Amino acid sequence: MVVLAAASTSGQGSAGQAIGYPTLFLLVLIGALVPVVPTGALVSSAAVVAFHQTAPLAMVLVFVVASLAAFLGDVALYWLGRRGMDSKNGSRWLAAIRNRAPEDRLAQAQEKLSRHGVAVLVLSRLVPAGRIPVMLACLMAKWPVRRFARGDVPACLAWAATYQLIGVLGGSLFDEPWQGVVAAVALTLTISAAPSVWRRVRGIRGAA
Repeated sequence: MVVLAAASTSGQGSAGQAIGYPTLFLLVLIGALVPVVPTGALVSSAAVVAFHQTAPLAMVLVFVVASLAAFLGDVALYWLGRRGMDSKNGSRWLAAIRNRAPEDRLAQAQEKLSRHGVAVLVLSRLVPAGRIPVMLACLMAKWPVRRFARGDVPACLAWAATYQLIGVLGGSLFDEPWQGVVAAVALTLTISAAPSVWRRVRGIRGAA
């Protein structure tokens, strides 16, 4: 697993860092474009490794790399979605966004977006599986790319800081980086899965 490999290179100094930061950037960027990669777990894992390093700027670099990659991925995906909205035949990127935005969540996102505007973007990045429905709501509201990008800046900064904090908390509990990585990944995946599990439980109770 990539994050465990990163943990194993934490003691290799600048060579490990030269590999780790570009890898983190690339994986978070891909995760923003293709919303199946657990990018929160990646950031938390990188924060664990940085926590155990002696380099004073390691934590800052993780924050900058993660937030920048998330921002560029979000803006690129939104731009591709806008192109699909303007095209008569749509696009596979727009179809992918729509497929990951259930009607009920899209309706909630549209309502919140109309009432609170840009602030919803920040919350959507912090709520598991909340980013895509809000992004589609912005597309349907015909927000220009520049307006979306302005709102996405604080969203990506808050997202990176939150998952980095999870990693720091996990890293502080263990002496070995790999133990903190495992704890951070387990915690972030649990947080990500909690909303879908809750919706299924509510659905079962409603059917009963």
